Amino acid sequence: MATKKQTIFVCSECGYESAKWMGQCICGAWNSFVEERVMPAAASSKNAGRSGLRGSAGGAGAGAFGGAGLPKKAVPLAGVTSGSADRLDTGIGELNRVLGGGLTRGTLTLIAGEPGIGKSTLILQAAIHMAARGLTCLYVSGEESAEQIRMRADRLTASIPDGVLMLNETDIDAVCESVLSLRPDFLIIDSIQTMYTEELSSAAGGVSQIRACSDVLMRIGKEYGIPVFIVAHVTKAGELAGPKVIEHLVDCVLSFSGERERDFRLLTASKNRFGTTSEVGAFDMREDGLCEIADLSGVLLDSEGFGGAEGSGSDGAGGVRQAEGMIVTGIYEGTRPLLMELQALTAHAGSGFPRRTALGVDGARLAMLLAVLEKKAGLYLGDSDVYVNIVGGLRPDGTSIDLACALAVWSSAKGVPIPYGTLAVGEIGLSGEIRSVRHTDRIAAEAAGLGFRTLILPAKNAETVKKAKPRGLALVPARTIQDAIAALMS
Repeated sequence: MATKKQTIFVCSECGYESAKWMGQCICGAWNSFVEERVMPAAASSKNAGRSGLRGSAGGAGAGAFGGAGLPKKAVPLAGVTSGSADRLDTGIGELNRVLGGGLTRGTLTLIAGEPGIGKSTLILQAAIHMAARGLTCLYVSGEESAEQIRMRADRLTASIPDGVLMLNETDIDAVCESVLSLRPDFLIIDSIQTMYTEELSSAAGGVSQIRACSDVLMRIGKEYGIPVFIVAHVTKAGELAGPKVIEHLVDCVLSFSGERERDFRLLTASKNRFGTTSEVGAFDMREDGLCEIADLSGVLLDSEGFGGAEGSGSDGAGGVRQAEGMIVTGIYEGTRPLLMELQALTAHAGSGFPRRTALGVDGARLAMLLAVLEKKAGLYLGDSDVYVNIVGGLRPDGTSIDLACALAVWSSAKGVPIPYGTLAVGEIGLSGEIRSVRHTDRIAAEAAGLGFRTLILPAKNAETVKKAKPRGLALVPARTIQDAIAALMS
């Protein structure tokens, strides 16, 4: 008798399954349900014997890596070998930084980004570097042919190591068989949207297929200690769409971003079980691949400089060049300080509803700062549009950029230029006080190294920074927003 197929509806945002179509999912998304046809568990279990790498179609684990479905024995945690020190060097320092020191064996890493941003180039470079040290890397491509991958590799290196193996396959069962026979040190799946399993009748790229294939890959990595890199594309809105439902399954979620018109690329982590999520990796896209950017602060700042570099301090008459609404601020991301340019512009509103536009700055935070400026500094912006932008595309977390944002808005509204070489860091409270921030001494050291002249900082951080003795950097402690504004006008 033919096996009856079952139809379900799956939310493409959160993976929730429903027997009927729903206009709004329980996660709040509208019109996100897509129809999926799946085989009943009884039928799909017949195919499970072809591979000892999964249980039922739902990934329940009944026939996990034990082969015969036998349960694993519990072992003392004290007797388990720690994998913290057993990391694989990818050969790319910025990638190692974001990963937390390198690839941890048995981890599942999801790297997402827009098509053409450089995801495949990055992981291929990592595979070439690792293969050059004698490791075996299996590159599974479901989108590009082996010839296309070879053309990209020729641009990256003149000599391709023998350890880089190519497999053009979209059937996850065939991928499993290759992994079991080759036992590679590094596995790359490019991309997860092209993988499918015959246990499910839905098309490749659907929520059910992505979840089932990712479950198999997770079992491969955990059982054999193979780090697995999964490439995923994002939607036009910049979201993961289908792969969003496997974020809980993977150990690390990386985001590769940038503008196609520019060569600057940023690598960040939104989830990392083996490291921090505050690290930022920077790359420059060139003809021969992605080049690491060690001095990220120098790239994020204007090419003419804000400190004592060439052309940054003089207008030809011994004066200091100035600009309205432009200031530099600093944050501490992961293990290094970053300096970035913050710009603000205020203009008379053409309608009765003034606009508040923030790029790189939290919109709610900006609204709070504008309220503090009106209440404590007498700056009325009720009839003005306010635009705030962080140059370079960074979206820093934390509150250390509050003071710079407020000073930039005040400078643009009052028409008072901010001298080049001025840096501001600090958190602003609702009463207008400037609160201390972490790692101000390291931010000051970075600013001094780049030739900055003045640092406006919280008064509570001043003593700590003085002990570091930043060379050539004048410290201006401020307790309130009024003190910081007075420092600019002096």
